[in-house]
Amino acid sequence: MNQVIIVAGATGNLGGKIVQALIKRGAVVRAMVRTGTKRERIQSLEKQGAQVFEVDMKDQAAVARVCSGADCVVSALAGLEETILGTQKILLDAAVESRVARFIPSDYSIDFSDLVAGTNRNLDLRRTFHTYLDRAPIRASSIFNGPFMDLLTGEMPLILFKRHRILYWGKPDLVMDFTSTEDVAAFTAHVALDKEAPRRLRIAGDRKSAQQLVAVMDSLNGHPFKLIRAGSIGLLDMLIKMARFFAPGRNELYPAWQGMQYMRDMMEGRVVIDNYDNNRYADMQWTTIKSYLSKNRE
Repeated sequence: MNQVIIVAGATGNLGGKIVQALIKRGAVVRAMVRTGTKRERIQSLEKQGAQVFEVDMKDQAAVARVCSGADCVVSALAGLEETILGTQKILLDAAVESRVARFIPSDYSIDFSDLVAGTNRNLDLRRTFHTYLDRAPIRASSIFNGPFMDLLTGEMPLILFKRHRILYWGKPDLVMDFTSTEDVAAFTAHVALDKEAPRRLRIAGDRKSAQQLVAVMDSLNGHPFKLIRAGSIGLLDMLIKMARFFAPGRNELYPAWQGMQYMRDMMEGRVVIDNYDNNRYADMQWTTIKSYLSKNRE
């Protein structure tokens, strides 16, 4: 019998791709969406083969009814405290109430285990949720994947395409992890179907330093790229504090300073991973930064 997997946050970019990856692998997918979700989004999920349930996510009993009989609940919820701590706790409690065996929280980030608490708002929320999750009578698996590769051509200003520069803070040879959303979704689908998956899994589609990104861009571009050092990690910390003071953006998911916090966490060298789980599933085909940029560069 095919496994039944719940996906909460299925209308989001990553959530939708997780749904696709699960269906591709033969899972029965119940896509849990908020009451009032636009009809075209629901129809899109249904066309892919998902069973769609509109639910009041504040109603634990209603959420539990959707979870009943499922093998795993996958959270792809995105938001701030109300979502990551509030809605996700209701989702977890509903899964426990319905005796679902496994739960995958909405992490999908750099491994924040060794980061300093209080220095990254969004990751702090996930860390706080973990303290609740680890006390719950359910088997959990967290997926840490570094930044999404998509950010290299968008919100993360590492590659300055028009100026032919690679921007970095601190040291140019510090290696960073990047993974495409498609690869994260495919790996998440595997984990959701893997009854023996461990508590923490760490993956990286590709690993490159700022110096190595120069070589990648040189091979893709007719114009040579160069490094540009923005400053020290200490200077970046100071700029983050100033940005939070002058543009607090407390209700924004990704204010400018949040992206700066994430860049600081990547480049200060605290995220050190000894073993990756890339080889856990034999059919995973990992996207490299070069192949991604060859298709998506500006």
